[in-house]
Amino acid sequence: MLKIGDFSKLSMISIRMLRHYDEIGLLIPESIDDFTGYRYYSEAQLPLAGRINALKDMGFSLASVSKILKNYEKPQALREYLLLKQTEIREQAEEINRRLLLIETTIQRIGKDDKTMNYNVTLKELPERYVASVRRIIPNYDQEGMLWNILMEETASLHMQDGEPCYTLAIFHDGEYKESGVDVEVQKSVRGNYEDTENVKFKTVAPIQIASATYKGSYDQVIEVNEAVANWIRDNGYEFNGLSFCIYHVSPYETQNPEEWVTEVCYPVKKK
Repeated sequence: MLKIGDFSKLSMISIRMLRHYDEIGLLIPESIDDFTGYRYYSEAQLPLAGRINALKDMGFSLASVSKILKNYEKPQALREYLLLKQTEIREQAEEINRRLLLIETTIQRIGKDDKTMNYNVTLKELPERYVASVRRIIPNYDQEGMLWNILMEETASLHMQDGEPCYTLAIFHDGEYKESGVDVEVQKSVRGNYEDTENVKFKTVAPIQIASATYKGSYDQVIEVNEAVANWIRDNGYEFNGLSFCIYHVSPYETQNPEEWVTEVCYPVKKK
């Protein structure tokens, strides 16, 4: 029999943790002296201690270790536990590598005369949405308001309920800058189901991964923001995967003061 101190040295598990394992039923001493309360372990328990250490080193919680040990002699069950943990750790590694790349690319740009550092770019998924949509060729980008007027006028009698959250956005279908005759679609997310009107179409839009930057102020900044997002996509190993669009969090509909407008410039992306 081994005293707890000796077993601690041989198993490379601290006395404190051995006491904790005893309390939770993970590794129970072979015997406990009724008079002194001393814990004694046997050499035969060392392989079990080794399994616990190995599973902890793989990242399993103590609760998971307890479950796995009950099935340790069943190869298929053990394999399934390990495959799940392997997938989890790979996902964590990918996330860590993504964060490291974000830090590295930001460090490289610090100190450079680069206005795009004023805008923070994030990667996220825009969820599935049910939207009211109007798409038309309009003379210029600054006449987008005519599309919103059509949407609001033709749906006024429908008493539409706003989506949660309510995204109002404009998609630029040309895929390039045009001086005139631009193909623009405006969308507003809504709840419920509605019949199409003459110019307003209702549809479900699939979720999409985007890189985006949100800024406050007039639309004069949009070129710099586009550049910031494009640089982020290039520097972080992504590529464009669809048409750009803008989400209007605070638009001219809410306030006529350009300094109060809040706009999110978005580009669908995918990993290279």
